[in-house]
Amino acid sequence: MTPVDNIPAPAPAQPTGVKSIYITSAEGHSGKSTIALGVLEMLRRSVRRVGVFRPVARSVSSRDYVLELLLDHDGSDLAYEQAIGVTYDDVHEDPERALSRIVERYKAVERECDAVVILGSDYTDVGSPTELGFNARIAANLGAPVLLVLGGRRGQGSDELLGHTEARSADEMRQITELALVELRNAHATLVGIISNRSDPGHLEKIRDAIGLASRDAADSLAASAAASGAGSGSGGSSADTATGAIPVQPRRIPVWAIPEDRVLVAPSVGGIVESIDGTLVLGDPRLLAREALGVVVAAMSMRNVLPRLTEGAVVVVPGDRAELLLAVLMANASGTFPSLAGIVLNGGFEVPEPVMRLIEGLDPKIPIISTELGTYETAVRITSTRGRLAADSQVKYDNALGLFEQYVDGKQLLELLDVSKADVVTPLMFEYGLLDRARLAGRHIVLPEGGDDRILRAASTVLKRQVARLTILGEEEEVRGRAAELGLDIDGAAVVSPFDAVLRARFAEEYQKLRAHKGITYDMAFDTVADVSYFGTMMVQLGLADGMVSGAAHTTAHTIRPAFEIIKTRPEVSVVSSVFLMALADRVLVYGDCAVVPDPTSDQLADIAVSSSETAVQFGIDPRVAMLSYSTGSSGSGADVEKVREATALVRAARPDLPVEGPIQYDAATDAVVAAAKMPGSKVAGRATVFIFPDLNTGNNTYKAVQRSAGAVAIGPVLQGLRKPINDLSRGALVPDIVNTIAITAIQAEGLSA
Repeated sequence: MTPVDNIPAPAPAQPTGVKSIYITSAEGHSGKSTIALGVLEMLRRSVRRVGVFRPVARSVSSRDYVLELLLDHDGSDLAYEQAIGVTYDDVHEDPERALSRIVERYKAVERECDAVVILGSDYTDVGSPTELGFNARIAANLGAPVLLVLGGRRGQGSDELLGHTEARSADEMRQITELALVELRNAHATLVGIISNRSDPGHLEKIRDAIGLASRDAADSLAASAAASGAGSGSGGSSADTATGAIPVQPRRIPVWAIPEDRVLVAPSVGGIVESIDGTLVLGDPRLLAREALGVVVAAMSMRNVLPRLTEGAVVVVPGDRAELLLAVLMANASGTFPSLAGIVLNGGFEVPEPVMRLIEGLDPKIPIISTELGTYETAVRITSTRGRLAADSQVKYDNALGLFEQYVDGKQLLELLDVSKADVVTPLMFEYGLLDRARLAGRHIVLPEGGDDRILRAASTVLKRQVARLTILGEEEEVRGRAAELGLDIDGAAVVSPFDAVLRARFAEEYQKLRAHKGITYDMAFDTVADVSYFGTMMVQLGLADGMVSGAAHTTAHTIRPAFEIIKTRPEVSVVSSVFLMALADRVLVYGDCAVVPDPTSDQLADIAVSSSETAVQFGIDPRVAMLSYSTGSSGSGADVEKVREATALVRAARPDLPVEGPIQYDAATDAVVAAAKMPGSKVAGRATVFIFPDLNTGNNTYKAVQRSAGAVAIGPVLQGLRKPINDLSRGALVPDIVNTIAITAIQAEGLSA
């Protein structure tokens, strides 16, 4: 690769092993930030420290929100200022000096990372001679291969909300590709792949073929030129073609991927619209301001003409003095027979009459009702000019972006082209992504009993978009789907089942009565019991209608797992149900058990917990080396507590002679090689334990929380073990990512138990 003229070549340096990729586009509004997010997440699964670099900052007057989004999800500790090269003003003033500065600042980032995602400029200004050409020059000088993103639609800005954008044809995409490849070739940039983003969903294959043809033609042309040059100079050698004397050049075929259009990704949020129109929230749920607005309807006509024009996810602009239209739109949104709206804007600065406002307040609307002083025309112009952002706080957009990338881009092939090898360490992020990947491959069906909890609905949307598992959500279908629509969530892929479903309830009651007849349970009693969501969900798992259950966000642990003890019961070889936490430290994952279920296990139960925990470790790719913890190591101490651990260790060795186990052993001797060499030399477990079995719940629960808080570990769990089929309990303070992880874990357990 030839450095650009007038830019001094950097001094030779030792290979760093850092892999980088430069993501750029041929024009604005191509959605390359969503591609950058997908690439970033893909790299984080394989390497420990993934950095982000922005050669040309999007704005000098405010922080670059795209860069902030990516930095929020990277795997390094880079500060915002470190991740920026220069500004557009710097490029205008002196392009060559700006390029030199970019290289210098990039090298500082490269030194701190194992891989770097470089995001090209955003066409908010114009570089010289063309913006793509300048980005290509940067990529060549950074030694970063280019991932070219092409926009699959014509029209932008106000066209988005008005629905006036049009898909580009395969032939148009071929022409754009040809022009872009000329710019890359002229700058000596290396192309690693092409993505057609926001493509026509009905013609993905045609678009891929057309772009692929253009890239092959360019590669063939370049190869022919190189061959002709070689023939003209008389070069040859053992590999030369004997007839012509030219060196055969094998052009590399560039992979091409096409991602379909997703309206949600380009839609502005209702909150963004509020800012654009200088609006004020009058009524409604402030949390729903995060919902994406998929269209705009100007209600400047009679009610009979407005209602048929309402569309899913639209913002409706109503003149503030048209109370009858406001009431009609509110009733339509609440009826369930019209599309679910994202918001209502009252324009003109008129106050809603007091009796009408009192009537509306009595209806307790959740939909945001916003007031603005602007007139109808100005309101509509500002709304349609509001740009959608892939905001860090939009979980829906985040899920959609990653879901599309994972579905339509061959991440494995891209990693191979970048020559990224998997790291030896396992960070919390890498472990969590590994969970999702394994669950995706397992393809299991999980039931979520708490359909009335917004966190469950948000997690369900993520799971469905990322294809982590198939889902059934318990609740009344109209209520569950209605609330999901209010939140702007897509849960169409999930089944929604009422726990009062007559057919299933009768079937479950009959089965439960049989299982509990020895306890005096009658059919009528069973019929009442199974309507409880925890029992209903557990019966689904028992009868094979679901592979596992996740609950507890809105219920106690006892409420969640009691039905499992009564119905699912333990595996034949297990005497006690216990739990583990998967403790993701900075560079590895450990297993802690039992920290949530058994208060004071006997030696037999402790041995059972150790064996179950080692099997759980294997399920999640952790090589089990079991430390039976105590306040004493080896034979150095005595007492009833130590003897219990010593006896449990002997039972584990008898039951599983193949399993490396040591005990009693203190925590420091189990984890620290230096301490282990002094206290227990020659042990296969001491100093390198991966599974830690605590003598009682008090010790285990406090230890996992201490490590979580003081060492910054990510505690994933509790994961229940020992049941015939997987049931897992959530903390009532569980966040959406916790729920997603638990669903993935349950799917992986279900796969293991069915093997």
